[in-house]
Order: sequence, then structure tokens, then C-alpha cells
Amino acid sequence: MTDGDPEQSGEHRRLELALKVAGLGEFEWDIAGGVFVVSERMAAITGLPVGPMAAHTTQAIEPFIHPDDVEDFRARKNSQRPAGGIYEFEYRHIRPDDGRTVWVRVAGVLDRDAAGRPRSATGIVEDITPLKVEEQQRQTLMAELDHRVKNVLATVQSLAIQTARRTTSLDGFLENFSGRLKAMGSANELLTAARWRGAAIDHLAAAELGALAPGQTAWEGPELFLTPRAANALALGLHELAANAVKFGALSSETGRVFLRWSRRSDGGFELIWTESGGPTVTPPTRRGFGSTLLEQVTSRELNGETAIDYRPAGVQATLRAGPAAVAPRPETVPEAPVARTAETVATSSGPANLRGARVLIVEDAVLLAMELETGLSEAGALVIGPAYELDEAMALLDQPIDAAVLDANLNGHSVTPVAEALVARRTPFVFATGYGEAGGAPGGFDAPVIRKPYDVTQVAMAVAELLKVKTPHP
Repeated sequence: MTDGDPEQSGEHRRLELALKVAGLGEFEWDIAGGVFVVSERMAAITGLPVGPMAAHTTQAIEPFIHPDDVEDFRARKNSQRPAGGIYEFEYRHIRPDDGRTVWVRVAGVLDRDAAGRPRSATGIVEDITPLKVEEQQRQTLMAELDHRVKNVLATVQSLAIQTARRTTSLDGFLENFSGRLKAMGSANELLTAARWRGAAIDHLAAAELGALAPGQTAWEGPELFLTPRAANALALGLHELAANAVKFGALSSETGRVFLRWSRRSDGGFELIWTESGGPTVTPPTRRGFGSTLLEQVTSRELNGETAIDYRPAGVQATLRAGPAAVAPRPETVPEAPVARTAETVATSSGPANLRGARVLIVEDAVLLAMELETGLSEAGALVIGPAYELDEAMALLDQPIDAAVLDANLNGHSVTPVAEALVARRTPFVFATGYGEAGGAPGGFDAPVIRKPYDVTQVAMAVAELLKVKTPHP
């Protein structure tokens, strides 16, 4: 290129601008002459000095390649001998100026002479360190997610086994097991909202007690965040205390009250006191159930502390002490306190739901859940339409007569909103059965009942029965 050629000069300026904007560094390599020319932009990325350096072969740059990547670099070099001369490498580069290691991608074109010998090469260098860091973080997160999922499955399995061993009826098992799963689900919603950095005690209390007995429960204490492990343990502990209070304790009568107070301890842990009053006279239990085992052994150990339950005649008092290992720093992202689950449908009538002759559409992408819903609704007398596992399937079923519907909020990544809107237009009531924990109520802003996963199918049947008695939901 000559300075006197305006067209080439303009093209050169455009190329320079493109390389700068893309964050690329360029180089030229006269292989025959043994000269490798480093540009300023390449020098900024690699720490190599600007200008020419001696390089007859790629061995000249190998001292700057991370020792763990040298063999892979050589193997790739030997395998990349295409007729077109295009090459590309990725490796960790050690900067000679400050010793830092950066990930680089080198790509370019190799020119050969008539005999096929390398003559020259032109290429670019890109700093891909941020991409590699992101990839590593993603792999770490996936491994962590895999670990957590397996832990959750193992915990659920243990809960099922232990609950079954201490329950004499199927109905009792389903009730106890479902309640414990919901407690775990509430804790996981809070942890997910805080990116699994911790959950606040007051949020756990609100999730478990907020809609249980309005006006009969209260809680107070300083802002404290728990580790994921401790949060799940406390959620289960609060659930066991609440379930006992509803069945036998203070919350079994309208005059009863539950007050929850926690405070920091000097060692960095905390103490939480559950106090019941105004309910029936309390007598110590004659048999030890799994709930007591959860509180006194599981919860206390997971909190690195201890649990004491005092069956006082005026009301049960439970004291949970936790060690400093259970307390987490305040997360960068702190979710709002959960709204009392008033939108969640709760069976209000006694006896099984009667859906005899009702045509109920099921839209659920989880096959096992869909099968369970189909069985439960059919046993209640419903004529099941579907189940539909995909959005297109659900839309195709809407031309049939439908009395009510059960909708999952998300179908393999697609919102169920089009189905909900079509049902609203037809004035067909529906209930959401979803795993999405939206504090604002039903997904999409629809005025429809919500049952949060994990749920008992009898809840869904009851909810559908109630739907058929009341007004049609609207957006």
C-alpha cells in the first residue's frame, strides 16, 4: 500500500477502525525471513513488545504459552494443515511484561509457496479471557446445580421414607409429606430470589405463617440471613411447629396466638423462640413422632445448635439456638418479603371434590404430574381433556367444550398466556398449578386461583370444584 493511493488509504483506515472496535490485535509473520511483527493492539493484549521479533517457527512463541497448553497447541498445529491455509488456536498466554495469564484466540491465513512450504502468515489475536471466565463460571454453576438437585432429591426421599414409617394411613402420609415439601419449596423460592446467597428469617416466617392464621401469628427480630442449608432446616422446623399448632395447639382455636421472636447471640449465631398462648391446655405427647425428631435432631444439627421443646400447660414453647455457621452475609440481591399466600387455593369444603361430568382441560409439560392430575381429576368424576404437554397441543384442544382448566404457567419455555387469554375470552374458569413463586399473585396478572408446586392433587380437584361455582377469571 502506498500513501499516495487514496482508495487503499481509506480501506486501511476502515480496517484499522474495525480492528479497534472489535478489540482485535493484528500481526504479520514473514516465515521465510524469520520476522514476526507485533502491532500495538496485539502488544496491548499479549504484553509482547511492539515491532519485529525473530521467529522462524512457532517455537518462538511457545515460551509464552502456558505449559499445560503447549502440547495441545502443537497437536492442533499439526492437525491444521488445510489447503486454504486457514488456522485457529485457543490457549492461555503468559504476558512477558507483567506475568499475567490471559486466554487468547489466534486466527489467520497461512500463505505457501509452489512447493507447499509456509511463506508468510497474517492474523489477528483476540483476548477471550472474559468468555473463558464466564464459561468456567457456567460450568461451576451447573455442577453446583447438579449437586443441589441431587441433595434435594435425597432429602425428599428421606422425608418420604421417614414420614411413611411414622404414619398409619395413606391420607395422613400425603398430608404430612405434602406440607413438608411445601416448606422446602418456600425456602427454595426465597433462596432462588437471593441467588442462593441466603434467606432472611423474617421472610421464612412470613412464608410459613403469613396466611396460616391471619391475626393469630406475629414475629419480630433483627435482620438475619441464613445459609441455604440452614434456611431449609429452619423452614422445615417452622412447618412442624405450625402444623402441630394447627392440629393440637394454639392455632386450633380462634383465641390462640403464636409469637415468634429471634435475636443475635454473642458468638455470631442466633436464638429463636416460638411461643404459643391462648389455646387448649397442653399435655406432653405420649409418643414421639417424626416432627419431634425433625425439630430436635435434624433442625438443630443443620443449624449447628440445639433445640428444646417445653410442653407448658399454657402453650408450647420451642427454643432453637443456631451456631454462627448457620448465618450468612447479607446478599447483594435481597428479595421483598413474601406476600401472604392468599392467592393459593385451599380446600374449604369437607369430603372429596365432586367433578362428576365436568370437562376439565389439563395443560402441564411434566408428564408424571400430568398423569397424576389426570388420575386425581378422573377419580373426582371429571372428564379429562388432554393432557396437553405443549402450547400448540393446548391451543388445538380449545375447540372442544371445556368447563374448566388446570394450567401450568410455563410449557417447555413457552408462556401459557395464549391459552389463558383464549379461556378468558370464552369465559371458561381456570386454575394455575405452577412452580413459579410470583409474589404479585397469579402468573400474567390473571384473576385466577393459584396452587403452588409441590401440591396435593386433591387440592387441585377442590380448586376446580370451587371454580365451577364462582365467577370466570379475567385479566
